[in-house]
Formats: sequence, structure tokens, C-alpha cells
Amino acid sequence: MAKTLIAFFSRADENYFGGAMRYVKTGNTELVVNQMKELIDADTFKIEMKNPYSPVYMTCIEEAKKDLHDNARPELTGDIGSIDAYDRIVLAYPNYWGTFPMAVATFLEAHDFAGKTILPLCTHEGSGMGKSESDVKKYAKGAEVKSGLAITGSTAGDAKAKVSKWFQDNGLL
Repeated sequence: MAKTLIAFFSRADENYFGGAMRYVKTGNTELVVNQMKELIDADTFKIEMKNPYSPVYMTCIEEAKKDLHDNARPELTGDIGSIDAYDRIVLAYPNYWGTFPMAVATFLEAHDFAGKTILPLCTHEGSGMGKSESDVKKYAKGAEVKSGLAITGSTAGDAKAKVSKWFQDNGLL
């Protein structure tokens, strides 16, 4: 039986929701991941930066923009170790500047994805998947990258039906 890993980056604190800032204790991507865990049996790994972005939204996005511009690889707080046991990886992240946060690149480059299937999921507030699917292919060499699912962050708490259909379409349910 195929074994699934949900690897995700999520940021709480001050976030942008349809034109306004709001403080949240759980990031939008993590809200969706929590719904995923109700649907499938999977291990989870949270991708966390050793030096996280600012809790202030406008500062955070400038830090993320600088990391993207510099092609940075932020140091992570931990590592999952080997991913050999997993056949499928659901990779979830917010859209920062048209792609995933560079901490996701750090995670992807640290592992061998040859022969693995990756399902990318992106939370956003209007920019969809951006170029993150092609970036996943670039950094996760040898993986089969399926079509991703974009979830509007302000609707992340009610994403279970969309995720369920996506999982069904990709053979996880």
C-alpha cells in the first residue's frame, strides 16, 4: 500500500484576507492540512524556518521577497530524515511572490524525490498556484508532479470538499 506524507509550510500571525489584515493563530495552509488529515491516513511534517519571517504581514512579505530575489535557502528547524518510505507527498504551502516560500526549496533540495509522486497545494489570496508547480518540478528532480490545487486562504477553513475531490481525482481516496 502506498504511504503518504503531507509536508507543509504555514504561517500564522498577521495575514491578509481579501483586502484586510487579521491575526490568526493557525495559518491558512495548516488549516487545510488539518482537513486533509481527516480524509486520509498520512504522516505530516511541518517545514519551519530556524529564523521565521516577521509576525507583521507587510514585513513578512518583504522578507519573503528578499529570500526569493536572493534565491535563499533558509535554514530549517528540523528535518524529517529519509523520505524513502513514502510513495506520495502532498506538498502544501502559501503563495509568496508567485511561488512557494524559499524554505520549501530548502526542504525539496534536501531529499531525493526520484520515483515519488508530489501533489502540490497552494493557499493564496488571489494569485492561485503562480509558477509553484513548475518550481516544484525544478527542485524535486525525478518526481512526478501532479496538477495542484489552489485554495483561497480566506476560505481555507471550508476547503474539505475541494480537497476531497482533488484527493479522489488523484487516487488518494
